[in-house]
Amino acid sequence: MSVFLGFSQTKELDSLSIQLAFETQDSLKVKTSLKLIKLLYEIKDYDRALKYIIESEKLSNNLNYTKGIAETCFYKSLIYSQKGDYINAVTGYEKSKILFKHLNDTLGVAKVNNSIGLIEIKRGNYSKGIQYSLAAIKDLENQSLLKDLSLAYSNLAKAYQNINAVDRAIEYNLKAVDIQKQLNENKELIQSYNQLAELYSTKNENRKAIEYYQKVLNGKNGTNDSLQGLIYPKLGAEYLKFNDYDKASHFLLEGLNINRKSDNKTGVLSALNSLGELNLKTNKLVLAEQHLFEAGTIAKGIDSKDELLKYYKSMIALDSTKNKFDKAFIWQRQYYNLKNELANADKIKNIDSVPLDFNPNFEKDLINNNITGDSSDNSDLGLSKNFGKFKLIFYGLLAALAIVSTFLILIYLKRNNNIKYTQELEEKNLKIELQNEAYLEQTKHLENVNNVKDKLFSIVSHDLKDSLSSINGFIDLLKDGSLSREEFDNLIPELSENANNASLLLFNLLNWSKSQMQSLEPKPTLFDIQEVFEEKVRLIEQRMENKGIELIDHSLRDFAYADRSMFEIVVQNLLANALKFCKNGDTITISNHISNGSCIISIADTGIGISKQNIDKLFKNNSSFTTVGTNNEKGTGLGLSICKELVELNNGKIWVESTVNVGSTFYVQLPKSRPS
Repeated sequence: MSVFLGFSQTKELDSLSIQLAFETQDSLKVKTSLKLIKLLYEIKDYDRALKYIIESEKLSNNLNYTKGIAETCFYKSLIYSQKGDYINAVTGYEKSKILFKHLNDTLGVAKVNNSIGLIEIKRGNYSKGIQYSLAAIKDLENQSLLKDLSLAYSNLAKAYQNINAVDRAIEYNLKAVDIQKQLNENKELIQSYNQLAELYSTKNENRKAIEYYQKVLNGKNGTNDSLQGLIYPKLGAEYLKFNDYDKASHFLLEGLNINRKSDNKTGVLSALNSLGELNLKTNKLVLAEQHLFEAGTIAKGIDSKDELLKYYKSMIALDSTKNKFDKAFIWQRQYYNLKNELANADKIKNIDSVPLDFNPNFEKDLINNNITGDSSDNSDLGLSKNFGKFKLIFYGLLAALAIVSTFLILIYLKRNNNIKYTQELEEKNLKIELQNEAYLEQTKHLENVNNVKDKLFSIVSHDLKDSLSSINGFIDLLKDGSLSREEFDNLIPELSENANNASLLLFNLLNWSKSQMQSLEPKPTLFDIQEVFEEKVRLIEQRMENKGIELIDHSLRDFAYADRSMFEIVVQNLLANALKFCKNGDTITISNHISNGSCIISIADTGIGISKQNIDKLFKNNSSFTTVGTNNEKGTGLGLSICKELVELNNGKIWVESTVNVGSTFYVQLPKSRPS
């Protein structure tokens, strides 16, 4: 349809251009030119339209053709308005309005009033804008000029909404909808539906609001993520108001996901605030706190005062529910401070100061105001007469000021040189201090490297020696032939355990020493967490079976953004630890989930657990704290230190929750994308 319309407009343009070229210099030529200007304005070819306007204006002035002057002046003002030059636009509108009145052209006057109304409302002059638009509407309705009426109704609806005259705003939006349907103005229709939904929401007519939000969504053919991202959080909030938690949750979560994908912080904020309120109502306090914490951070970051007010209100309810009344009191104080601030800002939109109905004398009032303003100019004439008397005094003062300024500049330059010299001395002293600090840092680093070397030798000489000695002893027995087949079979698990211990020990020592020497450089990529779990579980399957331990796999296919090889080291160490401290009949559970845009990986066991005093020793650097496993397995105490360093190198966190004789759960949090 649009292709045919474009073709039709192009054909009409060509026809009018040819017709214009062959017409004589008279009023008929101006009329043809005005048709061409109107068509160019409608297709938004403003520069080309202006060329014809200038030519038509000259010809109309030469012919003293008032109608042509009024029309060209009106179209020129329309283009000024489209380009944002409101001062020239209003000046031109007033000039064309005078000419239209002289011609008794009520329709021309109505179009001008409508256009001035549009500008004044855009500029926030609602009182003037409403009066101009109301003055235009009666004549526009009589002439059935639907396009102009559509603009006038929509404009009035926005103005009434801005001054909180909700019922009037709804009335004119509904009128606009009727015309927009007739004109097939789909884009404008969706905007009117959205405004109606917001207005009904303001009146707490939630079902009406939902009806119009649904019309907004249905107004677009096919899916539109940006539109859904805008509407879904609003729909969810409306369902929440009458406690339809299932639908509220559906729309809020969908809206949150869409807005996260498009990085629309305003949409994310709206969804999070409502999700926080939903979880409060359903007593999911942990989730509520998570959603509200993120909402508060975003609201402060983008300075969204309305959403920040909602956040404060929800935090009052949350901390009151948790019996944290001291915190609730602080939130309450912040809530009322912001509420008062917004109330003061809204005083400029005081509905009592803006007339809602048409005032037939509004233009006379405006003229009187201008005259009153001009009268102040007359008083300035008397002042100008006295100005000459003070000229000589002024020049004398100017000369004195020049002399004083010269002295001040000389004093300033001298002082500036002294300050510069002092600053140079301070800079030299600072450089010396920084160099000394650098030397101390290097000395400390060398001492740490030596300590690392000493610790490595100490560990190798003790723990590694035990495992290798056991293996050598087993080999010697084989050489001597002093083992029976049954003894051989019985000793194989012990040999395997010693070999595994030696392997893991070397593995940890190498990685730990690298990290201490500051040579570990992460190379992050996106990888599947479930794949890593599968690979590492295969390595310990036999040992788990020998020890009588069951594995429960709750892992899901999901992606993290980190160095895969480093993550593999972490998982291998955590699985080995879980196995070490479990006994026959215990279970190890692996799982992962998404939280606040991060991956959370957990490895839980039902083993012997860790005491509170020992938990604090687990992740400390350069610590070799270790305990014996359930089958007397030994360790270096370095595994968890390595895990912590590797996780933090990848912008992650690691922590543990444990209860003695109940079990332990180790958590690893990693980003899902490159940190900003």
